[in-house]
Amino acid sequence: MVTVKVLIPAKTAENSQTTQYTAANVTTIIDKFTATNFSVAAATLSVNLITEADTAGNQNLITKTKTLQPNEVYTFPELVGQVLSSSGFISTIAGTATAINIRCSGREIS
Repeated sequence: MVTVKVLIPAKTAENSQTTQYTAANVTTIIDKFTATNFSVAAATLSVNLITEADTAGNQNLITKTKTLQPNEVYTFPELVGQVLSSSGFISTIAGTATAINIRCSGREIS
């Protein structure tokens, strides 16, 4: 069964490594990941795709400190089509706590 869903509802990304979505007993395909810098200064965002029982680190870093200019929207083509196995998760860290909104949608396969 395939379920299309919002994986990460729109929210402001934290400036500490934070799990944003976990594939709970499903395989997940990322279809869209969007980040918007709503601040007046450049800001950064890093994204990790982590397998079960691992932690965020260079071994699973997909995008490292992507700089978004003020009011820039970036759709992370490097994340589109990526697959998370069951218990895998998406983790992010923003360089600034109140600058970047994120949202992610995709498909869960059970």
